[in-house]
Amino acid sequence: MTSSQSRTPAVTVVVISYNDAGRVANAVRSVLDQSLRDHEVIVVDDHSTDGTDAVVEKLVAEHPDAVRFIRLPANSGHAGKPRNTGIAAARGRFIMFLDSDDTLDQHACRNLVAEAEQTEADMVIGRCVRHDVITGKESSWMPWLVSRKVVYESLHEQPELLYDVLSTNKLYRHDFLIRENLLFVEDRLYEDNLFAAHSYLAAKKIAIIPQRIYTWNIERKAVNLSITRRAAEIRNITDRMAISRKIDELLDKYDAGDLRLQKDIRFIENDLRVHLARLSRQSEENQRAMIEVARPYVQTLPDAAFREAKPLPAMAAYLVRQGDYHGVAALHDYMVYKPYQPHLTAELVIQDGRVYWGDRHLDDPLGREVLDVTEMGFQDRQLSKLRLGGAVESLHRDGDLVTITGSFANPLGRITVESAPKAQLVIADRRSKQRIFKVKAQLSVDEQRIVWNAVFEPEKDLRPVGLIDPLYSVRLHITVGAESASLALFADDDVLDTIRIPTRPRLSRLTADLLQGYRTDSGNLALRLDADGGAAKLGTAAITGVRNTHFGARAWARAAAFQKSIRQSRNTRATKLSWYENVFLKMPIKKGSVVFESHMGKQFSDSPRAIYEEMKRRGVKFNPIWVYASQPTGFPSDVKLVKRNSWAYLQALAQAEFWIDNQGFPHDLRKRPETSYIQTWHGSAFKRMGFDQADVKRQSEAQQARMNRAIDRFDYFMVRSGHDERTLARGLQVGAELLRVGYPRNDVLVKGGNDEEIAKLRKQIGLTDDRKVVLYAPTFRPEEVNRRSGLRLPFDLSEFTHRFGDDMVLLVRPHYLVSFALPPAYGHSVRNVAGVHDITPLLQISDALITDYSSVMFDYALLNRPMIFHVPDYDHYVGSTRGSYFDLAETAPGPLTRTSEDLFAALADLDGNTTTFTEKRRQFVAEFGEYDTGDAAKAVVDRFFGTGTRRG
Repeated sequence: MTSSQSRTPAVTVVVISYNDAGRVANAVRSVLDQSLRDHEVIVVDDHSTDGTDAVVEKLVAEHPDAVRFIRLPANSGHAGKPRNTGIAAARGRFIMFLDSDDTLDQHACRNLVAEAEQTEADMVIGRCVRHDVITGKESSWMPWLVSRKVVYESLHEQPELLYDVLSTNKLYRHDFLIRENLLFVEDRLYEDNLFAAHSYLAAKKIAIIPQRIYTWNIERKAVNLSITRRAAEIRNITDRMAISRKIDELLDKYDAGDLRLQKDIRFIENDLRVHLARLSRQSEENQRAMIEVARPYVQTLPDAAFREAKPLPAMAAYLVRQGDYHGVAALHDYMVYKPYQPHLTAELVIQDGRVYWGDRHLDDPLGREVLDVTEMGFQDRQLSKLRLGGAVESLHRDGDLVTITGSFANPLGRITVESAPKAQLVIADRRSKQRIFKVKAQLSVDEQRIVWNAVFEPEKDLRPVGLIDPLYSVRLHITVGAESASLALFADDDVLDTIRIPTRPRLSRLTADLLQGYRTDSGNLALRLDADGGAAKLGTAAITGVRNTHFGARAWARAAAFQKSIRQSRNTRATKLSWYENVFLKMPIKKGSVVFESHMGKQFSDSPRAIYEEMKRRGVKFNPIWVYASQPTGFPSDVKLVKRNSWAYLQALAQAEFWIDNQGFPHDLRKRPETSYIQTWHGSAFKRMGFDQADVKRQSEAQQARMNRAIDRFDYFMVRSGHDERTLARGLQVGAELLRVGYPRNDVLVKGGNDEEIAKLRKQIGLTDDRKVVLYAPTFRPEEVNRRSGLRLPFDLSEFTHRFGDDMVLLVRPHYLVSFALPPAYGHSVRNVAGVHDITPLLQISDALITDYSSVMFDYALLNRPMIFHVPDYDHYVGSTRGSYFDLAETAPGPLTRTSEDLFAALADLDGNTTTFTEKRRQFVAEFGEYDTGDAAKAVVDRFFGTGTRRG
């Protein structure tokens, strides 16, 4: 034995491989290149048949002192035996594991060993990063667990470690593995899960470091898919259940039964979900088999696990427990992982004023609790935001005609015969988006499900070009009144095989004569051009023959590679900014072009809207472009619409003569000097703004400079009072010319008008009687923005309804950044008006306002109507969160209430409020709305656009 073979290295890295000749060398080199040189590599090959052994033997020859190779005599079929073999052969004081398709960070060993030696931990965990090989995108694995350096004496100190089941982003003391007899199971998949749980339970110290350690390469179309990518196989879910039972036994062995709930929640949220993610794409037989394998173990989970797990996974697990495989499939259609898109295919129901995921299992108290989806807000969402999905159920050919039939769930019965719904089958070129064919579809409306069918003559109605447009998407577009939605369509395997539509491409049938149904990576139905008849087969064979020649293959490969690289790079922010700077900004200004944006494209509202409508009323000749954020609904039909951050958006901004918005165009877009930027802003300031905010003051110089550059783009900044000048303009460090004309959105509050819009709005939200209308319009709290339930009312709706429902209607208007779900039970006396773009007409129809710190207070005061300031979190919000420019208690033109009872008492005395606070309202308007005279929009148009002409 040589001295190099007998030495004790600091780290042994065990690399396991199977049929991975193309990648194993990268994995090994990532170890050889470690900044900590005191290491060895043991490659354990599970009897590969693709030449992996030759690749590794070459590495051994090049690095005989650092690399050892063990080839198993037969394939074990699992990762456990190769890893155990590596443990048995390891000489290092510490051991790590590396899969042959992944890599270690250059400083992984150094950072892990240093922490282990300093803390004497049995195991050290570092950051694992998932790297998408195709897109280059990266995301941290369980980032909250490795956000800071910390040492735990026991798993009980951080039970969420059970979520990190990887064995590969960790360093283990060799003697710890020997002492605890820590080995991988060799006859099951998901050996990592059991090994990780055993390690956590046995370790006397567990150290965490935030540094990047491991890169987990995700290759979605790899020939040898990982275990994770093959999760839908019966064998996989069988092994998962077996491993989960073994983990339960370990918890009992280590007297850690109190951690069982945490483990069960993880099982519901991750383990089970992985296996059932695309259940609806499998045959009904396989769906049933998958559920029957999982069900016995799921039935052992306590009710608390279903209650405490995240709602959607908990619902799916509950339906598994009930053996409801149809329900599980529909749930997972809505709960898919990226890159898939969620689609609602379940038939929701309303019972006792609550919304449920279907009408089954509601006689079970746990089912009624878990399947309650009221807070998800399906009942309030626009059709376009429900993400409806539909099934294609049959295709029938009769001579030249093709009939396609399908169905989709009617969301809470919202689509009725009286609403006169219309539908089109839309077939669009998936690559260029230029060729779109539309076929009228007939709808048969039922309260729970809608059946549709489209009859057409494909050889006349569908005319692809051929060759250049081989792939087409298929969607069903429905229109119900002013609402619309585009439904993704699915088909099970039996139906998919029948979707063969004859076609006559414009480049002749030599290029194709059939549109064949197939399933996209996202699971949606799509069509591809194919050959069926003799002429088409001869033509495509000839094209394929040319393509397969040496010259043709190289040319085709280069073209395909070029197209792929273009697709991958064209939508990155860096590419778009480069085009914006180097191409779009060099294009000529389009005279008369005005880009309008309100609240980052979320609305057609506010002062930009008022200026636009004044320009229309005055007959100004201009080219209006409105920005939308996600769905182009609610915007004028006679303007150009561009999606925020799209290519069209960037070009429109670069060539616009005017930018008009109320918040701020993206900070990284430079404004050319010839473009005039009119910043209307979105409200006067009670809360500290801009550089007056504590968190902004704490930002780095670079961050503050970025904010300054964005604000320096303003050419004109609208204010409504001296207060705005002293607070808002100063806090934002505005250097633009101040337009002391008030807010255009408030013109109608001062002078009235838009009676037709108000009447339409009252009808839209069901204000059909003479009850008083009270608007609740709070500002946002940061924690509400990304919270699923969004706004949580700081008072009891049941109590409001009981006490005031016969006399008042409450309109709930959350901040535009926050969602809100209204239980149907309160529909008689409460309305969710989050979907109304513009708050101004809501102010006009309201007899009183409840708010907190929102700038809506300054606008509503112009109406001289009762206001109530409900501020149960006043001390925290003003004292700890944002700070304020004035004492609301002294200045507010209405009572401040801290409790629900105080609020309801104030609501009961609106008449008293009207008289008691008359003088305060007058003072409030005088101080904060002195420039609001009702002519703001007129002043802007006079100044910048004249009457029918433009002037600077």
